[in-house]
Amino acid sequence: MKKSFDIESLVRILGVVAGPGAYDVSPDGQQAAVVWEKSGHAEIWLVSIQGDDAPRRITSGLESKAGPRFSPDGKTLAFAQDCGGDENCDVFLYDLTTGAIRNLTPATPDETINPEVSWSPDGRQIAFVSNRAGQMATYILDIATGAARRVTEHSYTDYTAEWSPDGHWLAVNSHTVGQDTGVFIVPVGGGEVRALGDANGMIDAFIPRWSPDSRRILFASNAHGFYDVGIYDLEGGAIAWVAESEWDKMMTDWSPDGRRIVHTHNRDGNVALVVKDLTTGATETHEVEPGVHLLPRFSPDGKHLLFLYAGARHPEDLWALDLATGKFRQLTQSLPPEFSPDDFTAPEMVSWRSDEWTVHGVLYRPERAATAGLPPGIVFVHGGPTWQWHNDWSIVIQHLVSHGFVVLSVNYRGSTGYGKAYQIANRFDLGGGDMRDVIRGAEYLAREGIADPKRLGITGASYGGYLTVTALTKYPKVFAAGSAAVPFLNWFTEHANEREDLQYWDMENFGDPVKDADRYREYSPIFFMDNVIAPLQLLAGENDPRCPPDEARQAADALAKLGRPHELVIYPGEGHGFAKVENRIDAYRRRAEFFIGHLKDGTLIHAEER
Repeated sequence: MKKSFDIESLVRILGVVAGPGAYDVSPDGQQAAVVWEKSGHAEIWLVSIQGDDAPRRITSGLESKAGPRFSPDGKTLAFAQDCGGDENCDVFLYDLTTGAIRNLTPATPDETINPEVSWSPDGRQIAFVSNRAGQMATYILDIATGAARRVTEHSYTDYTAEWSPDGHWLAVNSHTVGQDTGVFIVPVGGGEVRALGDANGMIDAFIPRWSPDSRRILFASNAHGFYDVGIYDLEGGAIAWVAESEWDKMMTDWSPDGRRIVHTHNRDGNVALVVKDLTTGATETHEVEPGVHLLPRFSPDGKHLLFLYAGARHPEDLWALDLATGKFRQLTQSLPPEFSPDDFTAPEMVSWRSDEWTVHGVLYRPERAATAGLPPGIVFVHGGPTWQWHNDWSIVIQHLVSHGFVVLSVNYRGSTGYGKAYQIANRFDLGGGDMRDVIRGAEYLAREGIADPKRLGITGASYGGYLTVTALTKYPKVFAAGSAAVPFLNWFTEHANEREDLQYWDMENFGDPVKDADRYREYSPIFFMDNVIAPLQLLAGENDPRCPPDEARQAADALAKLGRPHELVIYPGEGHGFAKVENRIDAYRRRAEFFIGHLKDGTLIHAEER
């Protein structure tokens, strides 16, 4: 029987931050710079790839770090630093010899810089993406002078820019139409910009990676229904598709000699690594255990493959695979010695029908009975909405399951991982069909005798918070309680108060707030708060630039006027999520106590009671 966890202990299982730009490999292949929360904050650590030395933290402070990138000579590390969760990052240079730090981009209050930067091969310039002119565009910054010039002028929203090894080009990844992204090949010295595409024009393309000789670009594309892997020839413009099959293939990298590639393969929430020989076509699949393997990188000598791995029973860590022997080495150790992987609950993958779709979910069953009869259940709704629940690490889910709750994480229509048709099925219907998929998931728990239908709760963050409140307003009799973290509830005010790149996404996927005002109102739960009968908990960050705290305040004010039970907590110094350990402990404990109080009798275990 699994033990019940106190949230203090779980929150202090601090793993590698598994976001874009989570780590980089030094040019000599001896060490990696990785974003790790081991100290209680997202800091940069240096980790020996051979395991010769203990990990060493090189940054400090209360603000989150991201996107470490070694300079070409290996003497300097660039990284980004957030400020209070507002996503207005600055880019810093860290001298690996002296420890001196220099701020390259002192941000204005309204400037957002993407934390993923790219060095020029000569180490004199850095390419980055910023909204300093309003639109998210690509800039090149001269390190000596600090002067920056804009190099993209198209109407699209840029995400990242990667310098070619020969220094002549940038591969810029941009949000184009709908949920598609495109790759634009930008000459650094000026000239014609071209879009990566085929005879029919620009195609959806994602995460470009230059070949070592700068003649080809490796990328992922869902142009054929699922994310496949292609190689674009810069000279001839031809595309060779090198990984085509059902399920998504995405994150890629080249071997140093250009003869092999690696990509991830996502099959129903489990993500493995696939290495392919481009000459023979032979493939090898690698995984530590079933779970999520992300951000694969070849070492500079081509002998090792680095990657992040996490599973339901393993927090995020940096690993290395010896390609000759097939042996894995864990480079960071995030699970404290007092815990064992066997302490945690592994999920099962389930599915149900909703309208014309098969909807997939990740189901966790408690081993410890919460009360007599069927256990209470919680439906967990992911944000995005273009995202996916995996067989992944989640302290929130493990905490709830250890206290006797069934947890069902729903991959509603609009989620990634199940093909393009499914991913775009909620366009201009955000909060409609995807909400029905969630409701059908709750019905699945009841129909299959998995959870007590009278004791179901719903929770989620960001877009998941939006669907949580939508469920309580549009389907008020399904759930007995709801907890929404960093939510939005009013499409009009959300659109008006968010960044331009987020507004662009809204326009492409939901419509214009003036022309489509009826849709904006019909899908905004704030206008239907009088339907809420279940208690609602609202958790928000004071500095959130994506879902500002006034969204949660609107709901709390409406419920207060109606005399309906609710709770509102806004965390100072936090953004779109809770970075500070003490705030995570408070928020996660509040959520668990909220559901324990409303869905079952009992008290929450605290550290001193273990």
